[in-house]
Amino acid sequence: MFLGERIYLRKVTEEDALTYHRWRNDPEVMENTSLTLDLFTYKETTEFIQSIAESATSKSYFIMDKENDEPIGITSLINLDYKNRNSECIIDIGNKNYWGDGYGKEAMELLVQYSFRELNLHKLYLKVFAFNTRAIRLYEKIGFEREGELKDHLFRNGEWHNIVEMALFQDKYLQMESKV
Repeated sequence: MFLGERIYLRKVTEEDALTYHRWRNDPEVMENTSLTLDLFTYKETTEFIQSIAESATSKSYFIMDKENDEPIGITSLINLDYKNRNSECIIDIGNKNYWGDGYGKEAMELLVQYSFRELNLHKLYLKVFAFNTRAIRLYEKIGFEREGELKDHLFRNGEWHNIVEMALFQDKYLQMESKV
């Protein structure tokens, strides 16, 4: 468990399937994070939750409100590569009551700190839809920088959109952290 000011992160368990299933099937929640807006059966969601809970190449955590123990979202390290010391990171704030209040930033900061301080990763990277400017600003505040763009990679709402690739390196993070 990782403790923040207002939240804590705890490992995803099979008991989280129902909550995640609601988020995963809410198009408004998935609009900014999922390549597909498919609907999933509960069985598909439970199998997915089980697979990430048992995966050797990912670490997934439910974001919880410390005050009332309410689930806020999920954050993960995926494609975890210990040999090359890098991982992709993702975050979804599924509970819309927590949108726009800095909970995602706090969760990402905990995940980044864990990645560089505990796992000793060299690089974290992520992909974000170019139209998700709020998320891009959040990642830049944390220290992520743009590495590239996948042009016309997502077709959503009748239009083509780019996907921005961003990264943060351990040395830059440690340097930023020492200035705080």
